[in-house]
Amino acid sequence: MSLNFNNIVVFAKLNDPEAAKVAAELGQCIVDLGCNLLNENDTGDLETADIAIVVGGDGTLLDVSRKVAPLDIPIAGVNLGRLGFLVDIQREDMHTTLQHILYGKYREEKRIMLRAEIFRAGESIHQSEALNDVVVSKGELARLIEFETLVDEHHVNTARADGIIIATPTGSTAYALSANGPILHPTLEAIALVPICPHTLSNRPLVIDSASAVRIRMLDSGKQNSYVSFDGQSSISLNDGDFVDIGMAEHSVRLLRPLKHSHYDVLRAKLGWG
Repeated sequence: MSLNFNNIVVFAKLNDPEAAKVAAELGQCIVDLGCNLLNENDTGDLETADIAIVVGGDGTLLDVSRKVAPLDIPIAGVNLGRLGFLVDIQREDMHTTLQHILYGKYREEKRIMLRAEIFRAGESIHQSEALNDVVVSKGELARLIEFETLVDEHHVNTARADGIIIATPTGSTAYALSANGPILHPTLEAIALVPICPHTLSNRPLVIDSASAVRIRMLDSGKQNSYVSFDGQSSISLNDGDFVDIGMAEHSVRLLRPLKHSHYDVLRAKLGWG
């Protein structure tokens, strides 16, 4: 049986000795299998990778996904610590499971990403992508912000709230879930608009087609005290009159799963369902 992947790059959670130790162990396993272990910090190496293996948690995979998705590199995740929605290979099973994946025994899931662009006074000031969500929210002051939401140039509503979460199906089980957003099957091509603590209780989550163009127009940023964040890992401050345009990114994340993986098993474990 031949290997499906020969050039392999391993990413470990930053500043985590345990993740570094596991990544080194995996690196040796990869070399022993006769594969090429690439340098994750070398752009040239990364462009030749057949697969990326992430060691850490969901946050690490979110970070890596923005690097490898434009290169169409699939990702497999080794979980350290809490059960994750994205990283699902357990450390005690990693050698056997990853060998199965490298030899072609896996299921591939395609996960949509979001692309966001911020405009100020008619000029683009920032662009970023996200696998989970783009969030417009208030800052450290306990003060509501006011914004208008448009979908495909149609006015949806004007709201006073702590903010709004624009989530992918992958992100529907992250921050959006804590704001009473819907759980979407991860392979759906849809986007959830989930208000955060809206002042009007009839302001409910909305699910739209992933091909839709969403615009958030800042009306009152709470004395320049609001932000837009991307997967909770980077943020840009917003001013009154700024626009945040969000849509589906051109590329998607290719997530490789063990054949035995079940999304519903993870939901039951994470959410305490019977």
